[in-house]
Amino acid sequence: MNQQPASVPSTFQPGLSLSYGYGTDRGLRRELNEDSYIASDPVFAVADGMGGHEAGEVASGMCVRALAAIPQLATGERTVTAAVLQQYLVQADTSIREATGARAGTTLAGAVVVEQMGMPYWLVMNIGDSRTYRLSQGRFVQISVDHSEVQELVDAGEITAEQATVHPRRHVVTRALGTGDETEADYWLLPVEEGDRVLVCSDGLTGELTDEHILRILSTVGDPQEAADALIQAALRSGGSDNITVIVVDARNVLNDAGAATTAPRRDPDVVDEDTLPRSQAAQAAPQHGGEAAAHQDGEPSDDRH
Repeated sequence: MNQQPASVPSTFQPGLSLSYGYGTDRGLRRELNEDSYIASDPVFAVADGMGGHEAGEVASGMCVRALAAIPQLATGERTVTAAVLQQYLVQADTSIREATGARAGTTLAGAVVVEQMGMPYWLVMNIGDSRTYRLSQGRFVQISVDHSEVQELVDAGEITAEQATVHPRRHVVTRALGTGDETEADYWLLPVEEGDRVLVCSDGLTGELTDEHILRILSTVGDPQEAADALIQAALRSGGSDNITVIVVDARNVLNDAGAATTAPRRDPDVVDEDTLPRSQAAQAAPQHGGEAAAHQDGEPSDDRH
């Protein structure tokens, strides 16, 4: 497991103050932890590797290292744009394909703190089915939209969100870095509000806990590190069938439109062990008679999602 955690608090930026906690766990059923993450102002992101036999760890690690190479990370500037992020993700995609022969890939979800005209924003990015949520002014919302077959079925009205959680194709992603044909990230730009709490996580968390359970922990555990730890422990108690990685980021002292800092408090407002596959490889592994998907054969590494 590759990680780039922050080691010092963010003090270089006047006004906006960020505090954050993070953690990762192999889970109870996986031999390896193929998640990677970076938690260093202004970049907070989780990459969930696919590929098995340590290939997923290679893919997610390359993705995280590409983000760590962004110059603004070293200087602490909050001037990153979606175009800059996409440039580094393209580099990561190329590196993963060259290193693994396109047999491994990774999701990516996260938020980068940027400033436009002196106001702070969350620049949220997503490829695959890791997720970014925001608890803001008492509202808890999933910002990212999964790139998965079940999300497409939900969007088409063919199944409900509840049915998606148990659908046999729920682990098939339609977009990833390092494998497949679609590698471009989606982006959202959201103003930072006083008391915002952002959660970035791999599907090892959301595969075990409902959004209601996640909200309950985020709403009642004040310290971001303690909240991250509590989420991981809750996912382990619920089964821990996959690698679990969590980043919790809190925003305080946010400037309002008049340029004044506000200090309003934030308002409190069962799983089978299966692998996630890129869609192209899921099609190859699809059962012929409605049975369980067969393992990849000769030379094709199984695409374990961790």
